[in-house]
Amino acid sequence: MAILVDRNTRVVVQGITGSAGSFHTTQCIAYGTQVVAGCTPGRGGESFEAVGPNGEKVVVPVFDTVSQAVATTGADTSCIFVPALGAADAVLEAVDAGCSLVVAITEGIPVMDMVRVRRALEGKNVRLIGPNCPGIITPGQCKLGIMPGHVHRPGNIGVVSRSGTLTYEAVGQLTGLGLGQSTAIGIGGDPVGGMDFIDVLTLFNQDPDTVGVLMIGEIGGNAEEKAAAWIRENMTKPVAAFIAGRTAPPGKRMGHAGAIISGGKGTAADKITALESAGIKVAPTPAEMGATLQSLL
Repeated sequence: MAILVDRNTRVVVQGITGSAGSFHTTQCIAYGTQVVAGCTPGRGGESFEAVGPNGEKVVVPVFDTVSQAVATTGADTSCIFVPALGAADAVLEAVDAGCSLVVAITEGIPVMDMVRVRRALEGKNVRLIGPNCPGIITPGQCKLGIMPGHVHRPGNIGVVSRSGTLTYEAVGQLTGLGLGQSTAIGIGGDPVGGMDFIDVLTLFNQDPDTVGVLMIGEIGGNAEEKAAAWIRENMTKPVAAFIAGRTAPPGKRMGHAGAIISGGKGTAADKITALESAGIKVAPTPAEMGATLQSLL
């Protein structure tokens, strides 16, 4: 009951010795994630210590490069907490080292840096989640990122969201209704990023243990409209949605660069219309996200 990550995922954390990297890596290890390596240039040979889910001591070796970490530990996934101006290069380093999944948590990466990353990823068998995202979690198995693990429960509902905090809110509602999650993914809201709604929905549609999907979008861009068209033609499972930013004024950025209505495009009304015309039930308020999905099962 998982897509992309599970209990066998072997993780290298880039930026493990920084304040954000060390704090969240500690939380990931405590959740049970197999963090097998860290990477900070100039800190190779050091080690990072944390406590595992059963109270055991976990010692993680730190390497100067991701390629060293992958060659030594067999890491297949990278989680990035590198500061914004170096984060795009960190993504490219992970790709070059052979990581098949890269989760970029970092916020504020310059858009042109991400254009360079997207161009480099073309034709490669690598998936990128983020940047500017909370990460990905398969409850009870693997947590990569900054989401609070305790609100998640193993189950059959897929969650995909452009918003970080609304991801946790939606999951909390689902858990409260007794609906566990197969995997929850925050794809981030930057204008140029990795996996989009369609990429994730495709995986949920193919996963035999996911029975329904909750999709959380927001104003700006046309990702939700594209997803609605794809869902109409391809999705075989019920999808509920919520769109944040109904009251946002045009031209004003709401939270981050991706959430902006420009040229009269990307409004909440446009997105809701597109979703509903594709047969997707849209929650009227954030308080009703879980109940809306439950009503479809």
